Amino acid sequence: MKVAFVVRPNLYEIAGGDTVQIDQTAKQLIALGVEVDILTSNDVVPYERYDLLNFFHITRPSAILYHSKAAKIPFVISTIHCLYGNYYKYNEKGIASVFANFSEDTKDYLRTLSRWLLRKEPLPIGKYLFKGQRKSIIEALETANIILPNSLSELNRLKELYTSNVKDLVVTNGINPEKFPFDVTIKKDDDLVICVGRIEKRKNQLNLIKALNNSRYKLVLIGAASPNQIKYYQQCREAAGPNVTFLDRIPHDELLKYYQLAKVHVLASWFETTGLSSLEAAIMRCNIVITDKGDTRDYFGDDAFYCDPANTDSIKAAVEQASEAMFNEALLTRILTLHTWRKAAEQTLEAYQIAINNNILRPTQIV
Repeated sequence: MKVAFVVRPNLYEIAGGDTVQIDQTAKQLIALGVEVDILTSNDVVPYERYDLLNFFHITRPSAILYHSKAAKIPFVISTIHCLYGNYYKYNEKGIASVFANFSEDTKDYLRTLSRWLLRKEPLPIGKYLFKGQRKSIIEALETANIILPNSLSELNRLKELYTSNVKDLVVTNGINPEKFPFDVTIKKDDDLVICVGRIEKRKNQLNLIKALNNSRYKLVLIGAASPNQIKYYQQCREAAGPNVTFLDRIPHDELLKYYQLAKVHVLASWFETTGLSSLEAAIMRCNIVITDKGDTRDYFGDDAFYCDPANTDSIKAAVEQASEAMFNEALLTRILTLHTWRKAAEQTLEAYQIAINNNILRPTQIV
């Protein structure tokens, strides 16, 4: 079987959790005997070479509809349906605050047009311009052989917002356990709090900084500033107290040292589908503080400390609880059993086989 991953054009220039998901899924599929090429939606895709196309990001329906109609072969969509939550409501002022009153689909439509105006991507297909974001998403969902959300929560959101007329199979996000060896002889630092992720508005590092500023905690932010949000990064730097340290993207070996020592890992995001770095941190026995917005409970259940991203007191309280608590081994067991990239590849391959063989999809089961 030969498959083309069709991804956003800036997948590696602006790397994020989806970059990890795509690279690791491809690697594990190759280990299972599937030939995988990673192409961008801007590329000329030689459709005749492939048995199936795998698109990523349902919020980019113009590219999905263009390539799927031209290819005329089975296709699946890894939906990665990630929103901005209430960021605009609580943070933007002036002209920017107008976006708070727009629907998520309207915002994404405007972003699509802006990428074309800035010459970062081609002009969307004509039908998309007139049909709009929402109707294009519905068409993509309904015409896909199978959609692959990363949780039952994400699937239910797509059905509620767009259409229930879909074939689906939930595919987990994950980690590679062998890449995160934990040394039981090294003691955790109860005051060390880390946040691993690209510095951007959705990740909400600014409120995390405000919550922990001038406290006993040593907060280390690990991740590059999003190239499109340098102003936000500067706001974070200006707001940070002396107990806050900024690191860029760091080599894996160095990252392991922080995971090893930190007692708490925080993603107080306005929205998370999973929070891949939280899975990594949990493997390294960090207690997890994570947003209560999005799909995080499908992964962490009752074994994480949840916070309201809009409330700095809520963030600090969750950090305090996490720093004082023993690590919950049940979370480690759940991740090792259910949330690995090998598991994700096996589920993805099952979806491919169903799509190609045109079988009837079994009922959705939570991973």
